[in-house]
Amino acid sequence: MAGEACETPASELQVEDENELPVIQLCGLVEELSYGNSALKTETEMFEKYYNKLEPRDQRLPPLSEIKISGAEFAQLRGRRRSKSRIGIDRALGLSVDQKCELVQKELEDTKEEIRHMRANAERDMQHHEAIIEEAEIRWAEVQREVHEFEKDVVKTISKKKGSILATQKVMKYIEDMNRRRDSIKDKLRLKNVSLKVQRKKVLSQLRQKEEVGEALHDVDFQQLKIENAQFLEAIETRNQELIQLKLASGNTLQVLNTYKSKLQRAMEMSSSLNKEILLRNELLEKIERETIQVEEDRAKAEALNKKLRKQLAEFRAPQVMGYVREKILNGDLEKSIKMWERKVEIAEPFHMTQSAQKHPGPL
Repeated sequence: MAGEACETPASELQVEDENELPVIQLCGLVEELSYGNSALKTETEMFEKYYNKLEPRDQRLPPLSEIKISGAEFAQLRGRRRSKSRIGIDRALGLSVDQKCELVQKELEDTKEEIRHMRANAERDMQHHEAIIEEAEIRWAEVQREVHEFEKDVVKTISKKKGSILATQKVMKYIEDMNRRRDSIKDKLRLKNVSLKVQRKKVLSQLRQKEEVGEALHDVDFQQLKIENAQFLEAIETRNQELIQLKLASGNTLQVLNTYKSKLQRAMEMSSSLNKEILLRNELLEKIERETIQVEEDRAKAEALNKKLRKQLAEFRAPQVMGYVREKILNGDLEKSIKMWERKVEIAEPFHMTQSAQKHPGPL
């Protein structure tokens, strides 16, 4: 506190001469005083904190920030301090630099300890929340699986087979199966809990024995343990290096595997497209073969007909002119005789019908 007592007269002298200083120097002086006041405020807060740790709560003084005084009281206090500082500056007592350094060191250690505790609490809270999130994710996956199984076993079956009785039986059977499954899981967890409790008791007894044995250990044993610990640490470091190498190799292998998977996917897509194109080409080929067979048959028929016609054309002989004329005349005579006989038949039909009616009279 000696620094504060020494700085007070200087600040008062500077305030007395503030009317004689220019504006730039006044601004610099205000900035310097503000910086000094902030440093003194920080130092005072640190001292108050250390004092509160040492003093009991009933005997603690209120902090300076909570002390409220009026303007007149502040001016009176300032006048008293000015007079006292002018009279007995040398009589002011304060902390030495070593004491201040010790206080700062203790405050730094306390702050580090608080940060360490806060970090430990934060890590514990984070692990707790991570465990809660993991449990929620596992539960969510189980719920989704149960919903999927319910839809597969009950909803789809009910939608396929109508009937309220069948639906009720299906739902009841599903609920009974689920209760049976949960009972089996509960029994397994109970047995696991019992085994974990037994294992915990064994570990606690072993730890207690180790603590009892550890009290009787000597320096030689500790040295041996340190050597073994160093050896184990080297082995762990070697294993970690091997694990890193294996992880790198695994990463490279995964990259190569993903590359080959993508190539395989493209090859499968190309193969499916080629298979579809092959099927289309085979269908087109079968159609062309059928059309070719039909064309071959038509060509064979056309060739046979052509041969027949060529043969008839080769064997054809034109008749003599006189014979053709005689045949023509004979044909004309035959046509005339046919017409004449047709006329006679038309004339004879009514007479024949009349005679047949007279020979076989029917009922009137």
